[in-house]
Parts: sequence; C-alpha cells; structure tokens
Amino acid sequence: MPIKLNISEKGKAWKVEVPEEVITGKSVGDKISGKDVKPELEGYEFQITGGCDSAGFPLSKDVEGLGLKALLLKKGWGMKDNTEGMRRRKTVRGKVISENVSLINLNVLKAGSKKLAEVFPEQNQPKEKKAAEAKPGEAPKQA
Repeated sequence: MPIKLNISEKGKAWKVEVPEEVITGKSVGDKISGKDVKPELEGYEFQITGGCDSAGFPLSKDVEGLGLKALLLKKGWGMKDNTEGMRRRKTVRGKVISENVSLINLNVLKAGSKKLAEVFPEQNQPKEKKAAEAKPGEAPKQA
C-alpha cells in the first residue's frame, strides 16, 4: 500500500505517493534524500516531522518502536482541551515508520535545483485556474 507524503515548504504543501519500501524503517526526526522519494527531487533534503497510521493515531517522537501506546498527556501536543491541570490518556504510535503508517509529513531542509512548483505543476494552482480547467459543460465545484 503506498504511503502519502505531505511536503511542506514556506507555507505551501505538496502531496506525493510513494511505495512503502522507500520510507519504511525510518523514524520521526530522520533526514531523507529527495532522490529516494522521487528522481525529480534530486538535491532536496527532507526531515520527517510526523505522520499518522491508517486508524488516525499520530506518530509520537517520544515513543520508541512502532507499536501503539497509551500515554497520559497534559496541556500541549495531542490535547485539544487545555483546562488547567487536565490530563487525558491518548493512544499514539511509536516513531518508527512501519507498514501501518499511511501519511508522513516532511519539511524541506535543503532545496534542489528545480522548484517544487515545477516538479508538481498540477498542485497549488489558484482556484480560478482550476475552475477554467473543468470540462466544458460541467459546472465548477462549489466549496
């Protein structure tokens, strides 16, 4: 099953799907070469900043291994209710990427020779341009 990658660079996100063999075994915080992700990304260097598994459990950089673990969390990462003194048990996945992981977040550390907009021309276009590219006779989708 392919793994989805979200590559973020200066407020923009680019989406790519890669075979799971490319990234399996790496951990949150590791650096990977762009050439490993896609040949057009040669010269890029990415850092794995997080992700989630197929059930929606987030990867935690503080949990070793690749299994699920229930942590007692307080105000901060993974908590939406920030009431003073509130602690809640949340299930998270370890930081090692396995076949259960479905989404990985990457951050650009070093840019390559080609810009990401040139590598992924169909992504991050203005809405007017996307509506103009709709098939003739087909109404553009409303948000």
